[in-house]
Amino acid sequence: MDNLSVKHISELNNLELLANQVVEGFITGMHKSPFHGFSVEFAEHRLYNKGESTKDIDWKLFAKTKKLFVKKYEEETNLRCHLIIDNSASMNYPIIKNPTIENLSKINFSALASAALLEILKRQRDAVGISIYSEEIDYYAPAKGSDRHRRMILARLEDLLKNNSKATTNTYKALHEISEKIHKRSLIFLFTDMFQVSSNEKDLFEALRHLKYNKHEVVLFHTYDGKLEFDFNFENSPKKFVDVETNEQINLYANSVREIYTKEVKKYFNDLKLKCMQYKIEYVPVDIHKGFNQVLISYLISRKKFL
Repeated sequence: MDNLSVKHISELNNLELLANQVVEGFITGMHKSPFHGFSVEFAEHRLYNKGESTKDIDWKLFAKTKKLFVKKYEEETNLRCHLIIDNSASMNYPIIKNPTIENLSKINFSALASAALLEILKRQRDAVGISIYSEEIDYYAPAKGSDRHRRMILARLEDLLKNNSKATTNTYKALHEISEKIHKRSLIFLFTDMFQVSSNEKDLFEALRHLKYNKHEVVLFHTYDGKLEFDFNFENSPKKFVDVETNEQINLYANSVREIYTKEVKKYFNDLKLKCMQYKIEYVPVDIHKGFNQVLISYLISRKKFL
């Protein structure tokens, strides 16, 4: 991964090439995908027939009934995955004019990570869908496995790299609507900074909880700028701070608010992490200053360990 031939490219102008090289660097020498085995579901019990393998006998049920029952599983040949990307103005902050694989904005990271996941799922012949939202759902496509469908998703991801959205965020509303659209059990990847001005924390957390309906597995890639949005590391000179979504303005010295600001942000991040644990949502913090390779590849490797 450290020797990516694209690392010095001034722009992310070939997302498919980047995704392919990232995935090649990750799966070389590996014998199974980090998502392998997700789609086997328990369906029902049936009576055990003499001579069958005993590996699927439900021994807990035998202890209660004194009868041998076998767990019957519903085999699904393909994993269904859905990518959800927040494309609001806050996800496009700060604007990076010439992004590289080592210098990504929040939306850059989300698009590239989604392309890499798409490449992994392509190799497994799995179905993938996508939702992109800001004030409302800007684009939705259900999970499909065709090459034409994957090309369409890749084109949408490339569009995210070219356009700097100025829309406000409505994560609460969008996630509820997307949850209602995904009916079959899926692996859901959500890329968002979880910043929103029009709803309180409780509403946002309930929207996350809604994603768990229908036995979905949910992974939250919580993207943020660690230097500016978390540490509030601005120079201590008089500055005008402008909300990129509401255009509200305030003049202040960074040092005068840094302590109270970081205290509140740390509390919010911690509450979000705890809520994800409560709802059994996998929480992946993404500080864009830590680099794409470190964040995504570390996640994929850690996930593989638990399979």
